[in-house]
Amino acid sequence: MKPVFSIIAPVFNETGCLDALYERVSEVMDSTNESWELVLVDDGSTDGSTDMIRDLAKKDKRVRPVIFARNFGHQIAVTAGLDYSRGDAVVIIDADLQDPPEVILDLIAKWREGYQVVYAQRTEREGESWFKLATASLFYRTIYRITDVKIPLDTGDFRLLDRKVVNVMNSMRERHRFLRGMSAWVGFKSIGVPYKRASRFAGKTKYPLKKMLKLALNAITSFSYMPLQLATWVGFISAGISIIAIPVVIILRLVGSQFFYGQATTLIAVLFLGGVQLISLGILGEYVGRIYDEAKGRPLYITSEVPEEN
Repeated sequence: MKPVFSIIAPVFNETGCLDALYERVSEVMDSTNESWELVLVDDGSTDGSTDMIRDLAKKDKRVRPVIFARNFGHQIAVTAGLDYSRGDAVVIIDADLQDPPEVILDLIAKWREGYQVVYAQRTEREGESWFKLATASLFYRTIYRITDVKIPLDTGDFRLLDRKVVNVMNSMRERHRFLRGMSAWVGFKSIGVPYKRASRFAGKTKYPLKKMLKLALNAITSFSYMPLQLATWVGFISAGISIIAIPVVIILRLVGSQFFYGQATTLIAVLFLGGVQLISLGILGEYVGRIYDEAKGRPLYITSEVPEEN
């Protein structure tokens, strides 16, 4: 029987959280008196999480394991969960319990009111350093300002998606994925639900600064042409400065000024223009590299084990 609700949790080395995740999700979803499933996507875990997922699936048929052949990353793991989900409404949640499963009931309430995208919006973040809070705030506000799609502030992937939204997102197979941006891009009726983000239940974060920067780069290149436009404007500004500087230098030379004699000025100008050109080439390279990845047409992920269809 097709479930009403699907809960997707990507898992990467979460042995300390899996049992608690299953228990809390089960308690919350059983209170709805509706059928549900828990899709656990193992993203190449090496700490025994894979066996724990299999054990949970044997104990409860509502747990559906999707096991990757290797690590493909968080956004791809969530994508696989969307692919294998069957519910009329699909909830994406982190396995570390920073996103409290109890908030799912609030998301469901808004879905029943007719909203098709219900995103959880963070009002507080427990157990995180000032640096993490500052960089996260900068990340969300930068993405909001420069991307073509207005992505709600202070929202992660914790959200509920209607089946119509999931079907559209499943048809979007780009490799460099930013799912919260994709769910905003598709449109549909959406609303936010405020919640307090908890500290990690166990283990350590799977999103250090390096991965956050990579996610930010994917967000910018997937939903904005601003870096390309910025390179163009810097080029125009540099050319404008050069045009203005030429007659100034000529006049100073004619009046005998020693200000522009020597090689220092030439070297500075060459280094500046060279830097602008290299930055522009780097920006172009990021976009070309993404085109190259898409042109190869490789699958987004490879599974070694998938749930049986009931």
